[in-house]
Amino acid sequence: MSEDTKPGERATEFSRQVGKKAAQKLEAQQRVTRTVWSGLGMMGMIGWSVAVPTFLGAALGLWLDQRYPGEHSRTLMLLAIGLGLGCWNAWHWVAKEEREIHERGKNDHE
Repeated sequence: MSEDTKPGERATEFSRQVGKKAAQKLEAQQRVTRTVWSGLGMMGMIGWSVAVPTFLGAALGLWLDQRYPGEHSRTLMLLAIGLGLGCWNAWHWVAKEEREIHERGKNDHE
């Protein structure tokens, strides 16, 4: 603020700054709540994205082993493949969310 600014103008500028800080604080508080719930939701999505392919691989392997017995265990092979696919899927989700978070952060600072 310059010295030739009138007292009423200073109060108005101060009021704007206080209002802006209050709005930023409220937005940050709301963002924390959304972040906590979205974090819990993300953990659930990651868990299911690993568990479902692993379970389906094991179930398919058991079915194949019962129908077509052989020298090697298809259950173990398909369980490992399902686990690998599930881990890749979880990594894909986390990388996507991380990119979105960084882009939101860049947009907030501009």
